[in-house]
Amino acid sequence: MRKELRYAHAKIEYTLRRSARARRVRITVYRDGRLAVTVPHFLNEQIAERFVKEKADWIYARQEYFRRFPQYSFAPHGARVSTHTHAARDLVHSRLAHFNQWYNFEYERVTIKNHTAQWGSCSKKRNLNFNYRILFLPEVIRDYIIVHELCHLQELNHSRKFWDLVKKAIPTYIQIKKELRKYSPS
Repeated sequence: MRKELRYAHAKIEYTLRRSARARRVRITVYRDGRLAVTVPHFLNEQIAERFVKEKADWIYARQEYFRRFPQYSFAPHGARVSTHTHAARDLVHSRLAHFNQWYNFEYERVTIKNHTAQWGSCSKKRNLNFNYRILFLPEVIRDYIIVHELCHLQELNHSRKFWDLVKKAIPTYIQIKKELRKYSPS
């Protein structure tokens, strides 16, 4: 149900969704600026509206962030994911071999997946996972993601030791990390 409210001389439009599974109010700001408010089915609409007003500054900040950093489209329209998966696998294996010269870490398996929320991950079982869309990123950002996950083989956290390991191969990792925020893994 579409809703609208005025707050601080601005209009906030949102879709109100009732859910039997929801236990609390949740606000989602989508990359295109749309706003959805999910509430438990028993919750009064005025409570949801008050919550939106309380979070107005956060909502505006998220919408502004998405305006400044639009989502980039990666895969050409109609392209087959399996083709990209194979190409990404070849690329990742090649870059892992290159960067592992600095570290000499052992890992079990490398998997290319269709992640929607992350670029890569490293499991406690020493498996490295990467989003196939890594293929479409600028090379410097791709390398940063690969090194980042490779370093998690030694440090499964984001401690100072971890970042020192990353810096060994990618000295400009701080700037690259900021640049990565412009890209969406989905």
